[in-house]
Amino acid sequence: MSTDAINYQRIQQAIDYLAEHVQQQPDLDAVAAQVHLSPFHFQRLFTEWAGVSPKKFLQYLTLDFLKQKINAGANVAALAEEAGLSSPSRVHDLFVGIEGVTPAAFRQAGKGLLIRYGYHNTPFGMCFVGATERGICGLSFVEEDRVRDEFASFSQKWAFAELIHDPQFTQPYVHRIFAPEKQAFNQLSVLVQGTPFQLQVWEALLRIPLGAVSTYEQIGRAIGKPTAARAVGTAVGDNPVGYLIPCHRVIRKAGQLGEYRWGSGRKKAMIGWEMARAWGS
Repeated sequence: MSTDAINYQRIQQAIDYLAEHVQQQPDLDAVAAQVHLSPFHFQRLFTEWAGVSPKKFLQYLTLDFLKQKINAGANVAALAEEAGLSSPSRVHDLFVGIEGVTPAAFRQAGKGLLIRYGYHNTPFGMCFVGATERGICGLSFVEEDRVRDEFASFSQKWAFAELIHDPQFTQPYVHRIFAPEKQAFNQLSVLVQGTPFQLQVWEALLRIPLGAVSTYEQIGRAIGKPTAARAVGTAVGDNPVGYLIPCHRVIRKAGQLGEYRWGSGRKKAMIGWEMARAWGS
């Protein structure tokens, strides 16, 4: 296992411990002991990863904090301004455009399409990325012992495309996606297979600002389907481009984080990491 993977595993274990012991407000020594590091080493590692101390990070995982963000999120435009996203010095998110494949191309499962793919380290563990000249068509998180399974699932969806292992092609995409402090971005495009309803949901996810969260009900209202929370949840779960289309920013109405396709621990890490950047100091 790589050093990056080991460090992320430690971070995830620490976040799980913090989330499970919110009411006890564990101190630095207690959390460091859970990941078998000295308090000094753990504090440095965690702060480098999150941008804030473990104690500061804890507030971004509390139920009350998330409820506040849900209530504020009723007006997404106001929330974006409140989060500082209207200021160039605080703009962290990427501009992402969705391009849906045509019905004919959907049936042909990528026939005639060249897809390059690679595996890369990210702040949230290893990811698989597939991309074409038209845009990113797949992004998922993988454990090092499940690499073959992830590739089999992706290649089945794009059964007639030509797939080439080319991490040099996909690395720049990964850098742009997971280095949000760098602000000079051109718009990224994603190429996805989905129904019109799924595309609506995924586009709504892109409108949730960094540092904010939303609920399935709010997404339903945003696309004009206020009673379709369950269908929205299914579409969110079918998102083929993880993190870039931020399905991790959708939580339950009561404020609980809920499950996540790539693990609830990773979802906690993503939400806290983003909130620390948008709201922390």
